[in-house]
Amino acid sequence: MKLLTRCNFIKHVSLLYRPNITREYSVSLREYVTVFSNPRRRIRHPLQVSSVSCLYYSDEKKQFLTLEKKAHALKDAFEHKKDQLKDTEHRIRQKGEEIVRDIKHQKEVTGQKLRVKKEYIIKDILETKAKVKERIEEVVEKENVFTIPNILCFTRIAMSPYLGYTIFQEDYNVALGLLVFAGVTDLLDGWIARNWKGQSTKMGSFLDPMADKVLVGTLFISLTYQNLIPLSLTLLIVSRDVALVVAGFVIRYMSLPPPRTLSRYFDVTHATAQLAPTFISKVNTAIQLLLVGTTLASPVFGYVDHPALHALCGVTAASTIVSALSYLVSKDTYKFLKNKS
Repeated sequence: MKLLTRCNFIKHVSLLYRPNITREYSVSLREYVTVFSNPRRRIRHPLQVSSVSCLYYSDEKKQFLTLEKKAHALKDAFEHKKDQLKDTEHRIRQKGEEIVRDIKHQKEVTGQKLRVKKEYIIKDILETKAKVKERIEEVVEKENVFTIPNILCFTRIAMSPYLGYTIFQEDYNVALGLLVFAGVTDLLDGWIARNWKGQSTKMGSFLDPMADKVLVGTLFISLTYQNLIPLSLTLLIVSRDVALVVAGFVIRYMSLPPPRTLSRYFDVTHATAQLAPTFISKVNTAIQLLLVGTTLASPVFGYVDHPALHALCGVTAASTIVSALSYLVSKDTYKFLKNKS
């Protein structure tokens, strides 16, 4: 309270005596502070108090002006920094847009290159496939498989299931007639292949024995079902024929040049190997046909279970075993075909 009272007193005195202040009565700020900080000192002259007050207000105004200048300077610096930030933000935005455009352009260029590369690869694959096909056709001999002997062989294979069905139905007369027809077709296809030009094929060397195996196997199974042929003999003959068929598929695979695909494997126009049955195998086939023929005719002519049939069964079993061994021993039962050129 004393300090506020003194300040008010100084303010009123300075207002009263301001016109009479002269230069010689001015005191320093230190004296002003001393006067008001020391309560023991007394103000002797009002002019002294007035000069101290003026000095105080002058310094205060200078400090205010200085602060104002600093505030303006800070404001200008802030505005400058703000402008710099806006400029930097604008440049960053432009740079981002340029990067996005470059990425899109690079993506389009890469996509175009990939499309061109894909078309080139597909074209190269097609050309390579065509060249491989030409090479294969050069290596593998093609032939016409739709000949009369081959058609007769297919006929025997197709009629074998129906022949077995007639035996199951005990219609032995029809079955005997079908067997005679099958025997005639077997003789015809061999004679035509040997004597007619262009009728002998490499496929026929596989197809003719296969047709015989299918026909004989069907007859043995159906006659065994009717208890006209022993089961042991049928198992022996069927096992031997299955082994020969599997060997034929293996020979086909071994003789087929790469690439070995299913379409090429079962393409009958590609002749890759030729079979040559052994003499004992031909004799065995004749004995088997004789056995099934006489056995099938026995119900018709009434000599079922005749001793001659039992003896013929023994001869058939022996010839079957010998023929199977002949395929294992002989080296000329098959041969791989090569390009004629």
